[in-house]
Amino acid sequence: MSLFPRDIISAAEAIIRDFTAARVMISTAESCTGGLIAGALTEISGSSTVVDRGFVTYTNTAKIELLGVQEATLICFGAVSEETARQMAHGALFRSRADISVAVTGIAGPGGGSAEKPVGLVHLAAKSRTGALIHRKMLYGDIGRSEVRLATIRTALDIVRSLFSDR
Repeated sequence: MSLFPRDIISAAEAIIRDFTAARVMISTAESCTGGLIAGALTEISGSSTVVDRGFVTYTNTAKIELLGVQEATLICFGAVSEETARQMAHGALFRSRADISVAVTGIAGPGGGSAEKPVGLVHLAAKSRTGALIHRKMLYGDIGRSEVRLATIRTALDIVRSLFSDR
């Protein structure tokens, strides 16, 4: 029995298999998912050869201190922004031994949304040491906190696989 739905487990298994074969490591930087992406990856046996570390940076202070997100970025664009997601991915990559990082920041709800940044808005970024970067802005909608978080895990694993196949 797994903590995660079968499709998430399948995606995580594929990442662990492919990254193991290629000798590639990953790190995660998570806000709205609170470590669930790393949790999905480490649900898979053998993940210790692939998962270097995960950063749960729920507060702005944690984003600054652990990932090197610039305070000016948070002031100008907010924690839930493309700019912050990109800096989180950069920090997770270069403050680890990973070859690829993935970062997520968003509003899972039920509260916390606004007209400009509604509940269900999530910014994701994945970065590789080759300099390749993928960003996705997702508007999942007000589908419930757990569903936003699960949808974010699915998207994060998808962009990790895309970045890996493009390297």
